[in-house]
Amino acid sequence: MDLYRKISYDASKLITKSYSTSFSLGIMAFEKKYREPIYAIYGFVRIADEIVDSFHDHDKAYLLSELRNDTLHAIKEGISTNPILNSFQDTVNRYKIDMELIKAFLDSMEMDLSKSTYDKPSYSKYIYGSAEVVGLMCLKVFLEGDEEKYNKLLMPAKALGSAFQKVNFLRDIQGDFEERGRIYLPDASDHKDITDANKEMLEKEIEAEFDQSLKGIKRLPNGVKLGVYSAYLYYSKLFNKIRKRKIAQILDRRTRIPNPYKLYLLLYSYIKVRVLRLI
Repeated sequence: MDLYRKISYDASKLITKSYSTSFSLGIMAFEKKYREPIYAIYGFVRIADEIVDSFHDHDKAYLLSELRNDTLHAIKEGISTNPILNSFQDTVNRYKIDMELIKAFLDSMEMDLSKSTYDKPSYSKYIYGSAEVVGLMCLKVFLEGDEEKYNKLLMPAKALGSAFQKVNFLRDIQGDFEERGRIYLPDASDHKDITDANKEMLEKEIEAEFDQSLKGIKRLPNGVKLGVYSAYLYYSKLFNKIRKRKIAQILDRRTRIPNPYKLYLLLYSYIKVRVLRLI
């Protein structure tokens, strides 16, 4: 069982590194004991995301339903023959991650199968399930059972997850609309509603959420503070680049942060958090 457990976490680590360079760099900045469970969480959410975004030649609704059933069964039984689900159930059970968070995430993934536009209530529900709860799962790992501190940091963690997701919405507007037929802007029903005014409204929300989340980052355990701050800094820089561009430019070309600059941001974060202790 020890070997299978290790292989399961290695599989989640491989998924993470294959799909996200920036997120992988952030995890490497964590103290070692935090890395495996965060890989497990990311591996799980990545698989669900891929079902709704990439498995176009297959029955996505069926596959997502099977993933839901298999996930809940794995958590209940404490084992899965699927290595990704096995590492995830191990993390969920070890850190007592609330089932409500997992179900809310899967509910948001289901929304991607049937919804292409969102009113404000469904938009808020989608962001909570697709992003905020992922931040709360990670927070459960970071705080290792300290419920009092979890409740105090709950809102900043939700704000950080929401800000990250909304930056992704702006970065990926072109692909979401042209390839998947989705618009992640509240009350935007077609391409005519993808405007600079809508962009600016979303940017104000992101700015406020970044401000709120930074207060929470400063109160995280030292073993994870560097990794979370480096991710915060990366998304802040990406957000600043997006903010300088008009919608027409974003629809024409995806905004990116070059890999060498990501490494620079990680070094800058290290100096600010570990050397100067300003965070």
